[in-house]
Amino acid sequence: MSTGALPASALRVMSETMPAALSHARRLPPPRRRGRTAPAPDATLTDRAYHVLEEAIVRLDLQPGEVVSEAQLSARFHYGRTPIREALQRLARERLVRILPRRGIVVAAVDVREQLRLLEVRRELERLCARLAARRADVPQRARLLALAAEMERTAETGDDTTFLRLDRELNLLVLEAARNEFATAAMTLMHGLSRRFWFIHWRRSADLPQAAAVHAALARAIGQARPEAAAAASDRLLDYIEAFTRATVGADP
Repeated sequence: MSTGALPASALRVMSETMPAALSHARRLPPPRRRGRTAPAPDATLTDRAYHVLEEAIVRLDLQPGEVVSEAQLSARFHYGRTPIREALQRLARERLVRILPRRGIVVAAVDVREQLRLLEVRRELERLCARLAARRADVPQRARLLALAAEMERTAETGDDTTFLRLDRELNLLVLEAARNEFATAAMTLMHGLSRRFWFIHWRRSADLPQAAAVHAALARAIGQARPEAAAAASDRLLDYIEAFTRATVGADP
């Protein structure tokens, strides 16, 4: 695997720790329920309800194929019916739920073929966003991207899937913010939840957490260092990894 912008010191650390990290990742216990992300302090009730429901779907607290109602979700997550309804409409646009009139809400099933079609589009948009973000990120954004790269590399050493999932979501959002293109943001937002849930379901059987952390860190570092072409290349390597991971799930039980 090409490691793009990783420095020589990081390469030495990875070469020394990769076998142990891989062995540890295979022995990890079931996912921990800590490290959940929180909505922004100034988020609306609808934004907060969306955040809670999206994470519940991604982390499989709401299972694929599960049928729920607005009343059940309102009682379970302690939000009013109106913000729950508006959050569900947003989740339906993102294809994480299907709203069936007079029958309830169904959490969307997971489909490998659909995921591969999604990746065809995501690859092109991710490359564009990476290049734009490398050109347009401000100083605080670049500093946070470089910090994210280091934090992601540390997850390879600890095998901490919960932290990796949180950092992955933060990286996705920060790249979109730094790219400063509302049309790309709207398109990418439709894909991120589906992609994160797919990874969460399958990573124990098919993913390589150290490799996943390395390709994500290379992308974050290239953007943070204001290197547009390196960022585009790192984005392609990241999507190569994600596509290989997705294809490896065929025939594997969730």
